[in-house]
Amino acid sequence: MQLLKKYWLGIFAVALLSLAAVMIYEKLNPKELPPGLIQGVGHIDGDLTTLNVKYPGRLSKILVQEGDAIKRGQVIAVLKSDELKARLSRMSAEESAKKDELSAKRTELKISKKSTPLLLEKANAALRSAKSKKEQLKAEISAAKEVVEQDRRDYGRTKDLYEKSLIQKEMLEKAELKLNTDEQKLKALMHKKEEVAAVINLSKADLKQARAMQKKIEALEQVISALKEGIKAVAAAKLEVESMIEEMTLRSPIDGFVVEKIANPGEVLGSGMAVATLIDPNSLYLKIFVDTIENGKIKIGDRAVIFLDSYPNRPIEAKVVRIAQRAEFTPKEVNVRSDRIQRVFAVHIKPLKVDPLLKLGIPATGVIALKKSPLPKSLDDLPKL
Repeated sequence: MQLLKKYWLGIFAVALLSLAAVMIYEKLNPKELPPGLIQGVGHIDGDLTTLNVKYPGRLSKILVQEGDAIKRGQVIAVLKSDELKARLSRMSAEESAKKDELSAKRTELKISKKSTPLLLEKANAALRSAKSKKEQLKAEISAAKEVVEQDRRDYGRTKDLYEKSLIQKEMLEKAELKLNTDEQKLKALMHKKEEVAAVINLSKADLKQARAMQKKIEALEQVISALKEGIKAVAAAKLEVESMIEEMTLRSPIDGFVVEKIANPGEVLGSGMAVATLIDPNSLYLKIFVDTIENGKIKIGDRAVIFLDSYPNRPIEAKVVRIAQRAEFTPKEVNVRSDRIQRVFAVHIKPLKVDPLLKLGIPATGVIALKKSPLPKSLDDLPKL
């Protein structure tokens, strides 16, 4: 112990020199990337899904926070619109009223279809009967007029004979009685003729009314057809409003996570405004940049691994899914091996399966294997960029 205290400064100096020597050696002899591998650095990226509003309304509640896991179909937010509810209520009342009117018209049509043929038949029968009666009375009146004329002549002759005292008064009275009786019969027949004429007019009126009822049936059928179309139109408009109200409940279109909550309860949102940003873990990928020299060696489907800076010894199996077709100037945050290289190509490396460690925006290193070259198991096996 005394010896250590005596020489601790020398031991510390030796340790520093050894560490400096190792660092100088590593600097002068940096690790080389194994042949058949291409290395790049970048950040985890993904295809964001913006959950926005289809119809304007006031945000009633939002049921998620940033970072929450979500399922497809899960309710994310609920909006409300008093205007849409009022429209739906009005349309429901209008639909109900039209259905009631349709029911009443159908009942009226049913009654009309049953009663109209009967009325038409009755009116025709009454008209035929009255006309027949008229013809019969015409003949009877004609005969009665002849009888009365004959009675008048007989009465005239009888009166002359009585005045000449050739016959008794009784015969004159009989002739006068017969004349009066036949005249009364003629008057009765003439009265019946008037009654029959009234019956004919009434039957014609009934027949006209029955024919009008037939036209009314056609009109009722047209009204019923129009009501049916009106009910369909109201039902379609009602369905549209119901769909709009259903759209006020915003559901997640994906299984994933909430990246950002944009709107808050109480805010009035217009059509197209965003409520939250979501991401599907299956869409996450590492975007790295490779120089123009290495780009030509890579093809879609090449094997790859992803190393997160926080987990250097945990390779995530992946593959190349996209290679940019146009070069771009080297982004500031990207290191390349040669200062002479000014343009690079973006390459997307996607995990073979969803990994819970992958999060949007975290830095990572990607390594692509050309042909059958073995992939590294640790980030420590690779040179630092």
